[in-house]
Order: sequence, then structure tokens, then C-alpha cells
Amino acid sequence: MELTEKELKEVKEFLNIHPKTNFLQSPEWAKTKNSWIHEMIVVRDDKNKIKGTMSILIRKTPLFGASIMYAGRGFVCDIDDKETLQKLTDEAKKLAKKYKSFIFRMDPDVPASNKDFLNLMLSLGYKEKQNIKSIDDVIQPKYVMRLNLKNHTEESLIATFHSKTRYNIRLAIKKGVTVREGKTDEDFEIFHKIMKETGSRDDFFIRDSSYFKKIYECLGPEHVKILIAEHEGTPIAVAMPILYGDKVWYLYGGSSNQYRNLMATYLVQWEMMKWGLENKCNIYDFRGITGYWDESSPQYGVYKFKKGFNGDEVEFVNELYIIFNPFINALWKIAEKTYRLLSKIKERIKNIGKN
Repeated sequence: MELTEKELKEVKEFLNIHPKTNFLQSPEWAKTKNSWIHEMIVVRDDKNKIKGTMSILIRKTPLFGASIMYAGRGFVCDIDDKETLQKLTDEAKKLAKKYKSFIFRMDPDVPASNKDFLNLMLSLGYKEKQNIKSIDDVIQPKYVMRLNLKNHTEESLIATFHSKTRYNIRLAIKKGVTVREGKTDEDFEIFHKIMKETGSRDDFFIRDSSYFKKIYECLGPEHVKILIAEHEGTPIAVAMPILYGDKVWYLYGGSSNQYRNLMATYLVQWEMMKWGLENKCNIYDFRGITGYWDESSPQYGVYKFKKGFNGDEVEFVNELYIIFNPFINALWKIAEKTYRLLSKIKERIKNIGKN
């Protein structure tokens, strides 16, 4: 059911003050997902005040007209409130019937160490995804790094960074690197060009520029910024942070192959953190980290860079799900594995052609 203007305003106000808020649970983020249907579940107390919400994205599949339901980072409510979690789940089950969904998946913003929460969710009928071996097995990162901003000033926060990180931030400033906010179409092209350069260098997929523009259209400038680091007028690093509620996330970022010795990426990170401080945020989220337990991992360098800001590693609880149609779910899993295999074969052929 579509929310009225009044209800939508109330939901946004609730999300902006709740400690479990995540941008993936916002109605603004749902607008960026053109190919998905969006439903917002709202649970109220006996005084008609909101005490829990869950943003669900629904996507049709080619399998018998069935659909997938997904709640990015789960829900926004007191994670110990069984009654509210039960009501959110019951409403999700109603949506599953409405849209012929064969599975409902979520990845709550709850640490894996919270066994009481996991047991509560299992008691509500959810199952825990097992055997997660790589980033291909999850939708959202299972491991992230988070930095505490609460009660910090700029001076006290930078003092917590590793000495090398502080040095690199100051070096960038000393060498004349500046960071500005991008707002024009030309700025988006600069952002996308550097993102593509980074993706080519580090071997990861980059979406087209329309995707990033869509995010900005739906969430900017209040919740999203495009930051461009320049040296003597030349763009050398970019980032897209997203601010929602009491958190700032490092959503996307990249750097040019040139001038990497100017340490612009350190300065961009610092500017995003300062944005969080200005808005009295409690958490700066660097998003995904992989391979941080293994110094031989290709991703260890990314972890080391982020760790220089002295954040904490957070492991989230495994994905939780409810299967409504086991037969279609089994077919879907086969289709997913086949698609991934074909994608890897295609990538290998592409790499052979480069050599």
C-alpha cells in the first residue's frame, strides 16, 4: 500500500532519529531501484506512533511469474522487540502472497556476536544462510569497518588516526590538493571517468553514469554528495558519501592513476568524515572490507588504508531468509550458479583477448 504524503513524512522523521537507521531502508533509496517494486511496512504502537519500519524491494523473475523480496539491512526498530519484529514479519508474509514471492531475504545491521538476536529471529521462522565463502555469496558486505564519530571534534578525531594517515592528510593539503562538491553534469562525467579508471586498474565492475546520477537525484544534496579532489585544476580523486540519520557511508570512491603520490584519497576520506561531524553523526562507515585477516590477500591494501583511520571491524549476522516456495527457490539457485559460471567464463575470454 502506497504511503500518503503525511505518512511518508512521518516515516522519514522516524528514520532520521532511530539508531538502527540505514540508508538502504529509506524510501529515497528505494526510488533509485527502477526495476524493483517498493513496499514500506510500518508498525505502530497503541498511541499510533511508529515503532518499526521495513523497506522491501520486490522483483519479478522469469520463473513462473514468481518474485524475490529483499530488505536491505533488514529493518529499523528495537532489535530486542519481538512483538514489532513479529508484526514486520507477518506483513512481509502478506506481501509474499500478494506478489507470489518464493523467498524473502534480509541482511540486518546487527553484529554477528549478538546471538540473542539471531535466536529471536530463528524463533520467528527465519533461517540463517550458511557457508558464506566470498562476496559473491552476499548482497551487502558481511564485514565492514566503522569509525566512531560521537562526541568528537575535528581536532580530537584526527588525533585518533594512525600517524601515517595524519601525515598523508596534511601532505595532500600542503601539496595543494583541494576538495570541492560536484553538482553539474560535467562534474558527474568527471566522477564517472575516474570511477571507470579505478575499476579498470583494480578489476571491478563500474555502473554507467546514469546510475550515479539517479542516486543523486533521489537523495542529493541533503543525503548525498559528489566530492572531487583536484590538484592545480586537475581532478585526481572522487567519492560519493551518503548521510542518513546518525551515519555517513563511504558509498563509492576512486582515484586517477596520476598524482597518486599526492595522497588525495586520504583528504577525501577526511572531508567525508568532517561532513559527518557537521551533521552530528555517530558513525562513519567505510563499507566493505575483505581479506583483512590475510596479509597475502589482494584486498589487504584496501583494508590497511581504511584501518589507518583507526576504525573497528564489524562482522554482521549472516543473511536471514524465509522460503515460501522451495521448488522455485531451488530452480533459482541453479539459474544463479549458471549465470555466475557463464559470467566468469566470459571474463576469462575477455582477459585472454587482452594478453
